[in-house]
Amino acid sequence: MKVYHGSNTFIDVVDLKKCKPGRDFGQGFYVTNIRQQAEDMAYRVAKRSKGQIAVTEFEFDEYAYEDEDLCVLRFDNYNEAWLDFIILNRKNKTRNSAHDYDIIEGPVADDAVAARVNDYLQEKVSKEDFLIELIHKKPSHQLCFCTLQSLLMLERTDNKAECDIYHIDDQIIQQLITDKELSDTQASNLYFNSHTYKQLIDESTGIYQKPWTEIYQMFLRELNLSKIRAYK
Repeated sequence: MKVYHGSNTFIDVVDLKKCKPGRDFGQGFYVTNIRQQAEDMAYRVAKRSKGQIAVTEFEFDEYAYEDEDLCVLRFDNYNEAWLDFIILNRKNKTRNSAHDYDIIEGPVADDAVAARVNDYLQEKVSKEDFLIELIHKKPSHQLCFCTLQSLLMLERTDNKAECDIYHIDDQIIQQLITDKELSDTQASNLYFNSHTYKQLIDESTGIYQKPWTEIYQMFLRELNLSKIRAYK
């Protein structure tokens, strides 16, 4: 299974000691099989740190699910067991794990869900009502690798094209913000939903090998063409 880690730098070696505690599934290295989710995370991290947008691709060996030497916990969707486990880990701010699992898989408690978790902890919403709310959340996914043994199931996929593409993404978005006086979110939404971007990430087109300035001009022509069609 291809999985992705979004950050402000590409990951060569995973160091679990640098992973923060108090997260959904505890201290560990997090990836997702939803590429857009990883891209969104990379954008948020890069914005905070003023670094680059970087998504590292890995291959996850699904034999981990059958390996008797690994202890794996999986949540298929948002449910009471998932909520209890999230709260267990979010309450734990120490470097001592609150569980003994090597790998945990399940949906994400994003910012909105995390806020409601706090409401639940403060008894502002009942568990029953909170679980009903979660039914309507859009699909999300995360895998957390908590031990050195679990990381053996994760292998980086070296892909120069992807590194080039994400460098181009960053250049184009920053230039769009400057030229069109847009916010980061507006510029990102325009770009990532464009036909130009779809062509760029299709490695068979070879567009990623062009200078980013040339790709930016392609994108601007697409924007202008969209405006013309809208007025017809």
